[in-house]
Amino acid sequence: MHKMMISALIAATAASGLASAAQAQSAAEVRHDRRELREEQRDLRDAQRYGTRRDVREQRRDVREARQELREDWRDYRRTNGDVFRGPAYAGPRGWRYRPIGVGGRLAPIYYGPRYVIADPYRYRLPRPGVNRWVRYGNDVLLVNPRSGRVVTVYNSFFY
Repeated sequence: MHKMMISALIAATAASGLASAAQAQSAAEVRHDRRELREEQRDLRDAQRYGTRRDVREQRRDVREARQELREDWRDYRRTNGDVFRGPAYAGPRGWRYRPIGVGGRLAPIYYGPRYVIADPYRYRLPRPGVNRWVRYGNDVLLVNPRSGRVVTVYNSFFY
């Protein structure tokens, strides 16, 4: 009986090690795809400056394909790590209610507080915010410029 329990623990430990290795590989793939996308965008800029129309058309196609590959890797990550996107229930500020908001809309400063700002965007594989902030708004995620309150990017139905 003792040997069975020990072998079950060893098997469980090995299985969790394989799962973490698969996640690390997925993160590496996403980083690689982001790097490829940046290279394709640089090639497109060069083609627009120095190339022919055909060169530009080919580079645009390459950029589109690189974006699609990055998007698919992110979807795979989201599908395999669904618990990350099931955050705690959203509770908006008192007196405010959820209304869909788009790019260019304004968000009240109360939403930039620590309660709504996503402190670790890399956990969700969100792009680097720079001077902006990622904010949870309902089940959506918004990239907001904190100076003006303008929404820069919107990911609808980001959280489950």
